Amino acid sequence: MDAIELRRVTVRYGAGQIALDSVDLAVRVGEICVVLGPNGAGKSTLVKVVSGAMKPDAGEVVVLGTPLARLDRRAIARRIAVVPQSSEVALGFTVNEVVMMGRAPYQGAWMRASRRDEEAVERAIAACELGGLRDRQVSHLSGGERQRVAIARALAQEAEVLLLDEVNAHLDVRHFIAVSELVRREVAERRLACLMVLHDLNAAAQYADRVALLKAGRLVAHGSIEDVMTYRRLKEVFEAELFVGVNELDNARYFLPVRPQVGPSSPRDR
Repeated sequence: MDAIELRRVTVRYGAGQIALDSVDLAVRVGEICVVLGPNGAGKSTLVKVVSGAMKPDAGEVVVLGTPLARLDRRAIARRIAVVPQSSEVALGFTVNEVVMMGRAPYQGAWMRASRRDEEAVERAIAACELGGLRDRQVSHLSGGERQRVAIARALAQEAEVLLLDEVNAHLDVRHFIAVSELVRREVAERRLACLMVLHDLNAAAQYADRVALLKAGRLVAHGSIEDVMTYRRLKEVFEAELFVGVNELDNARYFLPVRPQVGPSSPRDR
């Protein structure tokens, strides 16, 4: 079942500049679809359109069988949780309070937490290893810690669709692996659909079920890692030489940038 469907979605900026050009893309329940592409390819615009933060100029987005345009903000928030590349620091709020904000779509005007809200927050804080920080103000945390708080808030939202825009931007290696494993587990166990934007090709090859390649707003390819992340396609999209290898232990692909050869090497290069 497709949880997210983009049907001929087009977004224009300013004087006719096209950010997304007739994009058709589907993300299934229980899978992680990673979106790759160079800067300016339209990746963050894609996240904004799917989240309902931006309306397309043409085409439509369908989430869990319902066109996004028919849903109000509360209904969207119950279906879609978003972790942006960077989020504003919630001054004066503790980790526990910020994660509880993920429960807002289910609360009334007085924003009183129910037992279910508290249980969802507890699960999210534990999953993101934030128990020791729960009473700390978010403004006093490191960038990586704040990112984990943002992810915990999204998990507490208990939406069926998860949108992650460069979640590894402020995470060290250990926490990126921990968060990525957490996302995979949540997607599998709760049957979520996850659309994840990444720059790291190796991380995409490790955690994606399917990959979408964007360039200049166009969807160049969409499918399995083996079909999409090939030498020719990656060279076309990123306009750079890459070495594509296969790990003999697990057959996983890995990618290394290749330094361009512009002439005889200098003594320092030898």
